[in-house]
Parts: sequence; structure tokens; C-alpha cells
Amino acid sequence: MKHTPSVAIQKWKKQLPAHWPALKGSLAKVYKPCIRQNCPACKRGDKHPAWLLSFSQQGRRKCVYVPLHLVADIARALKNGRRLEQLLYRVGPELIKEDRRQRKKERSARPKN
Repeated sequence: MKHTPSVAIQKWKKQLPAHWPALKGSLAKVYKPCIRQNCPACKRGDKHPAWLLSFSQQGRRKCVYVPLHLVADIARALKNGRRLEQLLYRVGPELIKEDRRQRKKERSARPKN
């Protein structure tokens, strides 16, 4: 007989939408010179702030420029990604525990010969 740990799965599925959108990586504010030839700030040695999303893709580290208007959304998605990762670490043991409880209940409900 197939055992479906429905309670744990339903509990997990209900939590999933609250953690979306989700990203894995990190967001960093860096200071870089710009590309303009006669930028007064760069000539003084000042650098311009920029946001970078850093992540791994196929085992290689990648960085992508994040426009200022997306920084808050990206930060929220990264936070959701960390929460989702924690949830995933909890789901496996919960599924196993529920399966054990279900099997034990089925064994005790069987008529004894």
C-alpha cells in the first residue's frame, strides 16, 4: 500500500506562496568609477554606488548589475529564498515522521489473527 504523507505536504504547499518570489544569492552595494570620460566625481577619486546580485550558475560565480528601482524587490526575494531553504530543510524530516506515524496507526488498526 502506498503511503502519502498528505498533512505535511498540504502544510508545505500552503506556506509556499508566502515565500514567492524567491532567489538564491547575495546583494551587495559596491562603489565603482563610471564610464564617462570627464566625470568630476571620478576625477576627485569618488566612486558611484551600484548594486550587484551575486549567484552561482553551473558551478560558476556570476554577478549582475541591479537597477536601483529593483533593489528592494531583489532583497525581498533573497530573504524569501533563505526562508524557503529553511522550509525545505524541515520538510524531509516531517514527511518521514508523518509516514512513520501513519504506518504505526495502520499496523495497530489491523485485526490480529
